[in-house]
Order: sequence, then structure tokens, then C-alpha cells
Amino acid sequence: MEPAPRYDGVSIVLHWATAALVAILWTLGQTIDFFPKGGPRVDARSVHITLGAVLALVLLARMLWRARAGRRLPLANAGWLGVAAKTVHYGLYLLVGATVVLGICNAWQRGDLLFNLYRIPQLVPGDTALRRTLGELHGDLADVVLIVAALHAAAALAHHYLLRDGVLRRMLP
Repeated sequence: MEPAPRYDGVSIVLHWATAALVAILWTLGQTIDFFPKGGPRVDARSVHITLGAVLALVLLARMLWRARAGRRLPLANAGWLGVAAKTVHYGLYLLVGATVVLGICNAWQRGDLLFNLYRIPQLVPGDTALRRTLGELHGDLADVVLIVAALHAAAALAHHYLLRDGVLRRMLP
């Protein structure tokens, strides 16, 4: 079997940075309320917001790199498997982007304090229903991102261990 073509180094780094940030952000999002109120919780939420901003930048860099300079590889499979792979790929971009946007809106509506240094101005002061809705949507969409990303990872592992077609190696450093 000839070696499968590989993605370029920048695409690989941006892919794994996205995956790591999604996992860290989801975990932190699930545990923020376990931190004691006051400074520790403010710091945990501040780290979550800051890493969310980093994820937004990484996602933007990833899309720009892919559009302009990133190596494009042919679909690993023809037919419905190829269509499913492409759909999941673009779906993940959309889901992660929407989660980031909802996170930004959530932080604005909450009027969060960042590292006890700066308070984000509130979007609509006093609207607790909007605050609750944005928080729930952000959390629910983050759960969907994690589920779809887990399915994406499971498919990559299935390609590697069951189909033995080299698809996973295309994205490994």
C-alpha cells in the first residue's frame, strides 16, 4: 500500500489545537460551578472565556489557512461515506463557530468580570431570561460539539484499526 497523502503541518497543528481547546473548554464549562464563589470562580470563568477567544482565533486561522494555503486532500471514501465525512467536517466548523458566538453573547449578557480586572459590559442589563437562554444554548451546543467530535474521532479510529486505510495518519504529526 502506498503512503497516504498527509495534510500540511499548519493544518495538523490547527486541527489538534482545535480538538484540545474544545475538550478543555467543555471540561472547564462543566466544572466552573464547582469552584468556590468569588475569586476562584471568577478566575475559572475568566480562563474559560479567554480560551474561548483563543478557540475563535484558532478557528478563524484554520478556515483562512484552509481557504488559501492549506493542502487539500481527496476524500478518503467515495459515495455516502465521503459525503458523510465532508458533512461532519463542515458541520463541526459550523457547530464550533456557533458555540463560540453564543459564548461571546453569553459573556456579554452576563457582564462577566475577567480576572478581577475588567467587567464585560452587559448586552441587555437586567434581562435574566435572555441570560438564562444564552447560557443554556451555549451549554447545549457545546454538548453537541463534543458528541459530534467524539463520533469524528471514533470514525478516524475505525479507519485506522478496522479499515486500515491510512486516513488517520493524514492528520497525525
